[in-house]
Amino acid sequence: MNTLTQMMSQRGERMKQETKMEKEEIKAWTQPIENAANPSTQKRTFILDPSGSWYYCWLNVMVIPVTYNWVIIICRSCFTEMQNQYLAVWLSLDYLCDILYILDIIANFHTGFLKEGILVTDRKMIGKRYMFSSKFRWDLLSMLPTDFLYFKLGIHTPAVRINRFLRFHRLFEAFDRTETRIPYPNAFRICKLVAYMFVVIHWNSCVYFALSNFIGFGKDEWVHPNTSDPDFGRLGRQYLYSFYFSTLILTTVGDIPKPVQEEEWLFMVVDFLIAVLGFATILGSMSSVTSNIKSADEAFYPNYDQVKLYMKTYKVNKSVKKKVIAWHQHLQINKKLTKENEILQNLPEKLRVEVAVSVHLSTLSKVQIFQNCEKSLLEELVLKLKPQVYSPGEYVCKKGDIGREMYIIKEGKLAVVADDGVTQFAVLGEGNYFGEISIINIRGNTAGNRRTANIKSIGYSDLFCLSKEDLKEVLTEYPDAKAILEQKGREILLKMNKLDEKLADELAAKEKELEVKVRRLEKNLDFLQTKLARLLAELESSAVKMNRRIKQIEWEINLWEEQETVEPEDAM
Repeated sequence: MNTLTQMMSQRGERMKQETKMEKEEIKAWTQPIENAANPSTQKRTFILDPSGSWYYCWLNVMVIPVTYNWVIIICRSCFTEMQNQYLAVWLSLDYLCDILYILDIIANFHTGFLKEGILVTDRKMIGKRYMFSSKFRWDLLSMLPTDFLYFKLGIHTPAVRINRFLRFHRLFEAFDRTETRIPYPNAFRICKLVAYMFVVIHWNSCVYFALSNFIGFGKDEWVHPNTSDPDFGRLGRQYLYSFYFSTLILTTVGDIPKPVQEEEWLFMVVDFLIAVLGFATILGSMSSVTSNIKSADEAFYPNYDQVKLYMKTYKVNKSVKKKVIAWHQHLQINKKLTKENEILQNLPEKLRVEVAVSVHLSTLSKVQIFQNCEKSLLEELVLKLKPQVYSPGEYVCKKGDIGREMYIIKEGKLAVVADDGVTQFAVLGEGNYFGEISIINIRGNTAGNRRTANIKSIGYSDLFCLSKEDLKEVLTEYPDAKAILEQKGREILLKMNKLDEKLADELAAKEKELEVKVRRLEKNLDFLQTKLARLLAELESSAVKMNRRIKQIEWEINLWEEQETVEPEDAM
């Protein structure tokens, strides 16, 4: 019994400790929220946000020492003259890189992480997470003091620092972040591929020079020429020749001397395998970049190949073909986008609104009828704008056409022309708009929803189109804004002498009559529904009572039959 009690007490203490640890972890995790809510409680600790600019800048700094170690250590190990001549410079740069490596470990102890979407800034949790990660083990191995091997192997053996290569993950992380930040990721991928090729050829050239030194310079045509030759006595010429020879091998172009020694054959076989793998990698990377560029073009611009196939199939005349070709070339050359709404659909709604507002809100606010409207209304309207590009001489609208949308001029010039299409009455430029009255139903508008002018594009014109249906859909949630827009529309029509106030009053009176009738019908309908509900309730109550009465009669009949059966038996 005592043993059982002791086990229960131990279990209870352990559960208390676990609960305490969970509370501490939750407190540390939620500390950023509490600090944000109460700035006076914030601790002065510098924590890097892994998605912030400071962390990205530090990654770019770490590219320098990692690249230095990967490029220079192998070069100094194989080209001994380079190591001997500039020993002081290399030692200074080596230990400067070591300082950056140490600072990088410190930075990792100050880099927060996300937990359920919230940045954790507790130093203990950050340190614990980093120390138990594989990244810490790689960083620790890269900082092992292998330089003490200099005392045994000599100061001219930089290969003892080969463990510095293990910090390569910082290089890849910096490249990945750069791809997501720069506006031309495909160009960066090509540059990164060229850099990888350079490093591979660089390493191969260093190994080739070391192998030539092992076999003997100038022993045969395949190895590096004798360094005693005046042409190849300089360090720069030695490296350039090795780099050139390695490039010939890895690209399998040019005449290469036939290997003689077994080591030379083995080196050539390994290089050919690397060349095949590298060639396949380059082809795959270039095809990936090409497909990315093509998919990006398809996302931004119409698929012109399908249009060409369509025109070829149905034998469209040459004049129309030229117009289509010129229009498509204008989009490509001047980077005009006609599928903005489809592109922004990949973003969450809030971000989509922010992007569209930052790009187009200033243009929409220039429209007179939308001035002084609620900002939330304009934000919703911005998402409804559809970009359109018109070619020179193309009509945007003609007199008498039914107006289903309004237009805002983003760039270009349009002319208000006569019926002959030549005489110009006015020229509209950037920031002007037209067709706004036709998309608002204003009582007394004598023009109705018909266009009152011919609008023709002089050159290439970029317009924003807002349809009547989209505006109506947005205004259903903003009745006050709808009233303001209608009032502004009436003021504009009054200036244009296209508002019949009597007709507007008559229509308003008819609408009021209709509203009164609708309300009366709704009231009568409510009365009938109430009456029907009462009748249904009475009917249900009568049915229940009838059911009870039937059951009672059935019981009385059964009881009477039983009595009739018992009386004859008693008589016998």
